[in-house]
Amino acid sequence: MLTQKALLAAARRPGLRKVVTGTPVTRRVVERFVAGETLPEAIEVVQALTVDGLAVTLDHLGEDVTDRSEAQRTRDAYLAALEALAPLDLGRAAEVSVKLSAFGQALPVGGDDLALELVRPVVELATSLGTTVTLDMEESHTVDSTLGVLAELRRDHPGTGAVLQAMLRRTEDDARALAVPGSRVRLVKGAYHEPASVAHQDRAAVDAAYGRCLETLVRGPGYPMVGTHDPRFVQQTLDLVAETGRPADSYEFQLLYGIRPDEQTRLAAEGHTVRAYVPYGADWYGYFMRRLAERPANLQFFLRSLATKS
Repeated sequence: MLTQKALLAAARRPGLRKVVTGTPVTRRVVERFVAGETLPEAIEVVQALTVDGLAVTLDHLGEDVTDRSEAQRTRDAYLAALEALAPLDLGRAAEVSVKLSAFGQALPVGGDDLALELVRPVVELATSLGTTVTLDMEESHTVDSTLGVLAELRRDHPGTGAVLQAMLRRTEDDARALAVPGSRVRLVKGAYHEPASVAHQDRAAVDAAYGRCLETLVRGPGYPMVGTHDPRFVQQTLDLVAETGRPADSYEFQLLYGIRPDEQTRLAAEGHTVRAYVPYGADWYGYFMRRLAERPANLQFFLRSLATKS
């Protein structure tokens, strides 16, 4: 837990960011988790994954934008990504995920309105192309804002997806509120450093909360998107699906690009929808540090790679 907190704190330290992103050895290791820094590189990865029978959600990396012009560049990057996906004719097998803080949500004045203004054309283009957008969830203080933007977008685009983090104490109530017909909800454990007042601190408590939220979503009438690499929760999902008689097109598993790829292809081969979360872009530092913090195996892989490649 101390290592996890240290890594998450490091994700917010500009000095460490400069050191890590400027190290060629680190950048080579990042390739395991990030599908390149450019859109053409990401599209190549998308094509390879879909050939293997996987769906994808494409994430242009970036967060905590506090400049309107930079937020507009995020919008433009997503519009370009959707236009690049269009000729592949993948429909909902290729969607996009967005962080509203990259669309200006964090601006001190009018951030919520700006984020909604800038993300709306992305959602509109996705709908016109037969696909959709999922709003990633970030720190706890952004939850109400993100759910507010979600509600506005779902008025015209009901397929817009939400993300819930089981580590937050409020999430069981949010899961019940979002378990409604047609509601696409990705459930994850959470990867931010949160105080005990709003989040479970013990790994076992987070796991227990995840299991309860998962049951709520799978038993509900919505479309659960199970974001996990944990075999226990994969099996719990399979058991609940069998018990409730859910058809194969009414749920999906979502796993991160580069983590347990064999498990992704195995589940897809068994007839389950499996969607790989595919991040790309130059601003990969925060995402990378959270991946290291999530699982000891990721950190061990990173350290071994540094020792091998340095």
